[in-house]
Amino acid sequence: MRQHELLRNWRPDWRVRHLVVLVIACAGSYAFLESRPEWSEMHRWNRAVGDMSLVLIAISMAIGPTARLTQRFRFIVPWRRETGIYGVLFAVVHTAIILIGWVDWDMIRLFGFEIHPNRGIYVMVQHGFGLANSIGILALIYGVVLACSSNDLSQKVLGGTVWKFLQQSSYVLWMLVIVHTAYFLFLHFLHFHQKLPDPNWAQWPFGFLVGTVALLQTAAFLKIWRERRLKPQSGGSV
Repeated sequence: MRQHELLRNWRPDWRVRHLVVLVIACAGSYAFLESRPEWSEMHRWNRAVGDMSLVLIAISMAIGPTARLTQRFRFIVPWRRETGIYGVLFAVVHTAIILIGWVDWDMIRLFGFEIHPNRGIYVMVQHGFGLANSIGILALIYGVVLACSSNDLSQKVLGGTVWKFLQQSSYVLWMLVIVHTAYFLFLHFLHFHQKLPDPNWAQWPFGFLVGTVALLQTAAFLKIWRERRLKPQSGGSV
């Protein structure tokens, strides 16, 4: 049997997949953490875990179209579930770090409000911060629902059609994650009356990652469209 056939038929146990993805996710988070030694401890952990969550969700989104483009990569399809689940779990940790270390469990501050020093009432001072966090919360809700239903039991209870329809909302999750991440990478720390910070090194890798997933999805869409368009012609030929 040739090597690609061995890979195509390779399907590790779900426990092995969970362990492998978790180890990779922890190692990746540590690498992201060490890449920003000049940041405060809270922001280092916040961005490290958030960046790893983004990478895992991006991998999960890329697996499907990659497998559709060539049969040689069909063996990676089972890994889509674990990468998506841990992407959401790390997003939960990312959110917890923000609640504890950034807004100090003051949920109103999470939406860009601060207490006015003279009047003692909440006023909005960071409009983009509130909007970006609202999008992030919506993405987290989407992600938790998808992660909780990413198992065989949910598929059996909901039925194949309903379960598949639910899982297809991962595209909505992906777009929300992109918008949320883009704000904090490119916009949040730009203030007119403050010194501009050095550009975040993750900006270009983020663009490359998002672009790669988009290209894979577009290529898979065009391949499926072409195959289905040609299928009636080939079926009717002698």
